[in-house]
Amino acid sequence: MSGRLVEMGNKLLVDVYLSLIKARKTGFSIGDGYRINGLPIIRMGETSICQIGTNLRMNNSTKYNMVGIYKRCSIAVENGASLKIGNDCGFSGVSIYCGISITIGNNLTCGGNVSIWDTDFHPLSYLERRRYSSDAIRKKPILIGNDVFIGANSIILKGVTIGDRAIIAAGSVVTKSIPPDEIWGGNPAILLRKIQ
Repeated sequence: MSGRLVEMGNKLLVDVYLSLIKARKTGFSIGDGYRINGLPIIRMGETSICQIGTNLRMNNSTKYNMVGIYKRCSIAVENGASLKIGNDCGFSGVSIYCGISITIGNNLTCGGNVSIWDTDFHPLSYLERRRYSSDAIRKKPILIGNDVFIGANSIILKGVTIGDRAIIAAGSVVTKSIPPDEIWGGNPAILLRKIQ
């Protein structure tokens, strides 16, 4: 099969997949001009909001991005939570889990296998974990500004704000907010330098 036919088949499959999500979830929208290679995983609650802007770029296997993607992109938005992604954003093997609120500005570039999670997923107290008390799970909103670059294999954790034009070095774990125009890296991420 020629490359052009494979590309057309992928686009048709993606279009059908997104149409099914739109038909089942009234809170889901995606702007025009998306280029999604392979199928992502999208899971939403009944009262979730997932709004994705125009010109989304998404790669869901190493076939489409040789950086070494471990998995397909996955987007999960819990019931009552809100995920808003701006225009012209790019993701490769990215995991976004929204338990309360994640807002992403325009022109975000994510390296392969980035994770953006606004929840701890489980209680921190061992007693609460034993009975899995969902009320004890801590969640805090994430806000990512415009023109941010997040390096491959980085993790953005709950309660973080990342300012416009900030850069996160590959393999970083971001646990606190980052001002605009700064480069941060490490585990936990610290200021490396300001952008001139």
